[in-house]
Amino acid sequence: MSKITVLAALALGCIAAPVLAQTPTPSATAPASSPDTGMKMADTATVKLKYVTVKPADVMSSKLVGTTVYNNKNENVGEVEDLVIENGKTITGVVVSVGGFLGLGESYVVLDPSTLAIGNKDGKWAVHANTDKDTLKNAPKFEYSKKKS
Repeated sequence: MSKITVLAALALGCIAAPVLAQTPTPSATAPASSPDTGMKMADTATVKLKYVTVKPADVMSSKLVGTTVYNNKNENVGEVEDLVIENGKTITGVVVSVGGFLGLGESYVVLDPSTLAIGNKDGKWAVHANTDKDTLKNAPKFEYSKKKS
């Protein structure tokens, strides 16, 4: 996925909402918190285009992908590779590479985003997880290819 696609997916997918029928809303001015938010899984768009204002506290996916994951002892335990977006609406997983050296021998795990903390200290983004390297190396593996297929 290109960074623009991931960025767009994150921007639209960060808004959690229940899955509802894919019908256009009667009003194009419905607030962002309406039940018809998030991207649809379909071949055509059915809702009138809306624009979103990005708030200062919002985090862009381009800032997270490639970010180092640290444990609570500030040890490097992995790197954010991608985000899992369920049904075009909610980020349900963070793909993290663990182990390996310079991309060789690494494996991937998918972590629940609610178990992670993100922060920006002195202009540098970091992700923190309450874990250790061995736990991540022994976690269930995720077969992952960075290709667009």
